[in-house]
Amino acid sequence: MKITLQLAAIYNIIWGAWVVLFPQQFFYLVGMEPLNHPMVWQGMGMVIGVYGLGYWWASYNPIKHWPIVAVGFLGKIFGPLGFVFNYLTGDAPGAFGYMLITNDLIWWVPFFLILKAAYHQHRFSA
Repeated sequence: MKITLQLAAIYNIIWGAWVVLFPQQFFYLVGMEPLNHPMVWQGMGMVIGVYGLGYWWASYNPIKHWPIVAVGFLGKIFGPLGFVFNYLTGDAPGAFGYMLITNDLIWWVPFFLILKAAYHQHRFSA
């Protein structure tokens, strides 16, 4: 659990910094129009980077800090759902979905297992 959260932390901090420092680069890579207001995307990068700090702190005691993992897990569920909605309405190209693999999908199982362990720990220790 500790290694998983630390890897997620490092990834999120790097990804968040990339988005903040180079907000248009992702859109060029996936063939989308550059943003008119990149500060919105940079704000998202800041939030993702802050998630990374939370994951790092949670890694010291994942069972105790399960709410941080839960918030991250929800984001990793709702992000892809938002993409699917925007893809189906024609507002996001399929290439945008590649970001979901490393930002969200690969973390579903490990985060779920951490939350499951926390649930069992709290359920059977009460």
